[in-house]
This record gives sequence, structure tokens and C-alpha cells, in this order.
Amino acid sequence: MSKPIVAISMGDPASIGPEIAVKALLQDAVYDSCRPLLVGDAVVFKQIIDKLQLPAEVHAIQSVKEAGFIKGTIDVIDLGITDIRQLQFGKIDPNCGEASFQAVKKMIELAMAGEVDATVTGPINKKSINEAGHHFAGHTEIYAHYTGTKKYAMLLVEDHINVIHVSTHVSLRQACDLVKKDRIVEVIELIVDGLKKLGKTNLKIGVAGLNPHAGDSGLFGTEDDLEIAPAVEAAKALGYDVEGPVPPDTMFAKAAMGAYGGVVAMYHDQGHIPFKLAGFKWNAEKQQMDSVKGVNITLGLPIIRTSVDHGTAFEIAGKGIASADAMLLAIESAVQLAKHQS
Repeated sequence: MSKPIVAISMGDPASIGPEIAVKALLQDAVYDSCRPLLVGDAVVFKQIIDKLQLPAEVHAIQSVKEAGFIKGTIDVIDLGITDIRQLQFGKIDPNCGEASFQAVKKMIELAMAGEVDATVTGPINKKSINEAGHHFAGHTEIYAHYTGTKKYAMLLVEDHINVIHVSTHVSLRQACDLVKKDRIVEVIELIVDGLKKLGKTNLKIGVAGLNPHAGDSGLFGTEDDLEIAPAVEAAKALGYDVEGPVPPDTMFAKAAMGAYGGVVAMYHDQGHIPFKLAGFKWNAEKQQMDSVKGVNITLGLPIIRTSVDHGTAFEIAGKGIASADAMLLAIESAVQLAKHQS
């Protein structure tokens, strides 16, 4: 069986996206597992390679069939959007927003056409994209729009915690209103299916409460009793091994110890904060990250999309100290999903 073709977007040109993409493709393990190619602007990748003196060269192409997939010669589907003369690391810029958006859109088109087997996204800046005229809250919404997907969810994957969200890029007030029985059952189904495709064997799911102490029998809110508990019972009736609503401070501690194979968070920060505490390790002595582990997977799409679960890190862009850990894990997850899909 041939290795899957994995397309990787450059992210925002002013971010660490191009750097971590190139660094990842310098690893033998990537080419051992897949046929990778980058999507974006060849001049951006050439600039970061030259600036950091990385042992690679750019092979600019216009179609997948032109790719050589040779380690050290990085294939880039060149969109030619970024004005390299105006590029400034760490700056919000609509030109960078346009370039990063079009790279994502191009990957979606390639995947929908069956020309690539999976897509991996580098970090984008939402303000830059919106200033370029593309009014999306993030990658997840871009993918949902261009694939015509209505039912989808964000899954975060790390060594010890796998978390899916009932809602993501909405206000906290709106997030509370979106805690509904049917949606919770839907994301339970999505996370179990996703864990299976990733080769996970622990399929016990913990479902977080929304309110402190999961409402404490209605003392601190009624959503836990009226929406979350019925959803858990409905999921059990469908045959899922699920527990909840569990107070989130307890649930994430138990998940880190292996009690759950996956957990359901009710809103963005409820899931992201403990997840990033588990995966992001800062070296105070060196004043840099030792590791940035975490993969973002969009479930429910007709194509495969994984991503690093960190931002643009504008403050260190172009300095050569960005960790490619999350990008490597995102590629690894994309390969795993592609194998299952095939």
C-alpha cells in the first residue's frame, strides 16, 4: 500500500508556521510514514530556510503530480501570494491573512478532489484573515463551510488527555445556551468514532458538568440536570461507556490518570486550559518551550484535517526556537486517520 499524501499549510507567513513545517519535514520519520507536501508560498519557506540555515531546499510546484517527495527537497504547491518584501515577522497583516487563508482553501480543494489523503494546518491569525475579508472564527469553521459540513466538533489529542468540545468559538454566554442534550450525544458519538480511528483502546468517556460541582443538584444551575445527565443516559442506551456529568476539576484529573479515554468539555476554555497545561512544557532556565504537544482534529468532515494546537507565537517568529513537536504529532495523527480511511 502506498504511503498517504499529506498536505501541510504554511499558516500565517509572519508566524512560526513556516518554520515548524520545514523543521518537521527534516525528520526521517515523516517521509517514512507519508508523502508530505507544503501548501503556501515558496518564497516564504525559502526565506525561513535561508534565515535559519536549515538543511533543505524548496521545490516549487503547481500540482501534486509534480511532487518528488524527497527528504531535503521540500515540495511546495506555490500560490505566490505573499509579498516577501513587505513581510514582517510577528505582525498582523491582511496580506499574510490572505496568503494563509488561500493555503487552507487550496488544501481543502485538493482533499475534496482526492488528490491528497489528509490535510494538516499550520497556525493562522484570525485578525489577519478577517482583515483580508474572510470572516471565519478559525480553521474549523473554514473547513465546515467549504466541505458543506453541518455536524462537526473539535477533538484535542495529547498523550494523556483527549477532549472534544460541545462548542468552541462562541461567547461564554452563548456557550452556556448551546449545552443541549442532542448536541452532547452527537459529540459523544464523534469522539468514540475518532478515538477508534486513532487506534485508541480506552473508549470510556467522561462528560463534564457545566456549572461548579456539576450544578450540585440544582444549587448552582440546572443545565447539568436538565441537559447533560439526560444526554449521558441516552448515550448509555446507545451502548457507549460514558460517565457524567462529572465536575470538570475532578474529571480532568481523572482523565490525566487514565480513567477516561476521552472527555467531553462543554465549552472552549473548559477543555483547552487543562489540555494545554498537560502538553505545553516551559523551560525557565532556557527561556523557551521544551515541548508543545497537542493535536487538533476536526471530526465529522468528509476529509481529514489535523492541526497543531497552538497559535502563531508571533513573539518568537523568525527566531529559530519554535518547537515542531505539535506539527510532528499532527502529521502522525493525519497518517493514522488516513490509514483507517483507506
